[in-house]
Amino acid sequence: MGPGIQSGAQFRGWAEIAQRAARAAGALHAAGVGEDDSVALMLRNDFATFETNMAAAQTGAYAVPVNWHFTAEEAGYILADCGAKVLVVHSDLLAAIRAGIPAGVRVLVVPTPPEIGEAYGVPESARTVPAGAELWDDFVAAGTPLAGPPKPSRGSMIYTSGTTGRPKGVRRRPSSPEQQQALAQSAASFWGLAPDPATVVLMNGPMYHSAPAAYGMLAARLGVSMVLQARFEAEDMLRLIARHRVSHMHIVPTMFVRLLRLPEEVRGRHDVSSLRFITHGAAPCPPEIKRRMLDWWGPVIHEYYGATESGVVVWGKPEDARARPGTVGRVVAGAALRVVDEQGRPLPPGGIGEIFIRGPHLGDFTYHNDDAKRRDVGLEDLVTVGDVGFVDAEGYVFLCDRKRDMIISGGVNIYPAEIEAALIAMPEVRDCAVFGIPDEEFGEQICAWIEPQPGTTPDATSVHAWASERLARYKVPRVVEFAASLPREDSGKIFKRKLRAPYWEKAGRAI
Repeated sequence: MGPGIQSGAQFRGWAEIAQRAARAAGALHAAGVGEDDSVALMLRNDFATFETNMAAAQTGAYAVPVNWHFTAEEAGYILADCGAKVLVVHSDLLAAIRAGIPAGVRVLVVPTPPEIGEAYGVPESARTVPAGAELWDDFVAAGTPLAGPPKPSRGSMIYTSGTTGRPKGVRRRPSSPEQQQALAQSAASFWGLAPDPATVVLMNGPMYHSAPAAYGMLAARLGVSMVLQARFEAEDMLRLIARHRVSHMHIVPTMFVRLLRLPEEVRGRHDVSSLRFITHGAAPCPPEIKRRMLDWWGPVIHEYYGATESGVVVWGKPEDARARPGTVGRVVAGAALRVVDEQGRPLPPGGIGEIFIRGPHLGDFTYHNDDAKRRDVGLEDLVTVGDVGFVDAEGYVFLCDRKRDMIISGGVNIYPAEIEAALIAMPEVRDCAVFGIPDEEFGEQICAWIEPQPGTTPDATSVHAWASERLARYKVPRVVEFAASLPREDSGKIFKRKLRAPYWEKAGRAI
């Protein structure tokens, strides 16, 4: 495989992708897309995902990824809020959101490729472009590359739910070529990426999230070889690593859990010796899971903490995880992090409070159409995304949970992530979600939803017994529910909101 993207049986080189992106940029310009406009994309990871991002950048527009799990109402809100002039969408996703697409948005349809269709069980009839729809390939073919100097880059406008309310678009000012270069060099060092012929990136994180999008587009900029996994499945990932000699990945802790759940003989039959630099973030990783992955893959697993609003702020090395289980690392050069109490006062080492951060190289931002929200999350030149944690005496950062996920029961702060880390180690538990539900006496009580390991039948009594041996009594879930499959995103991350909302709606209270 040469420098380019391998997706299933299909391959497209970077030179062809760049050529198509240039033509797409010309076509977007001819369609009236200019600087500061928005081009939305509702795509799984595909060639068109990269082409659309590149084309939007060349026109000086914002690329706006839309989570393809969204309903018509949810997607329609983002399309309207960002003022999208164009939407590029996979054919099988169009029907579900068509009713929410605002009038005047030009819709360009990408046929759903076989590897994605098979991974998601999409019927053949839904993989083709509907009659009368405009085809992305035809749009690209009609374009002529733009003349003149490149427009200042806006990058992506990622919509993030932050701490409360509707998703907000993180909108940055245009960055100079110097800023872009500094940011790319910084990110490449964090992620171990370099324009090396031996570098092979496996992408399976959905690029509607900011970190996978940034990782994928940086790999594209460097022109390294890339393999797309249509949908994360643990053993399939191991097969792809061995077949393509994958060296680099950006993944999430949920994937580690799924990998470790594979039988020992399955894990042992796949060669992972090519792995050189694995990066993970997005959620705290239980220390025991991290230790077992390091035992298996070796000292190649790195961790970071940051946000869409800040970029990478904290970096953790494999040796940090060994020496200080649970840490996400230390603050990187040029960044800042402060832990504060409810009054915004800095806390001493070990004090648990809300985390405020500032990343390196990224310019300031606002929330699109909501400057007031931007002011609400600020503290001097720092911002918060609602995370709670502490910094130890040596400067190592530890996360406890999201402030919005924190359970307050009888006036005591309880962090679901700690309980989830204990439950996920139970052999009969494949995955779990812990959250607070209404309680008349204590305000909130702890509820745990369990997805059992196939072939096992844990019950509430066994879960209580396991948790009681590892957690203080007040942290043991009082309500335990089971489901054969928990609702989740493409990355494997659980949609906790869908589990939690019915309890609060029944109580007539907002969450």
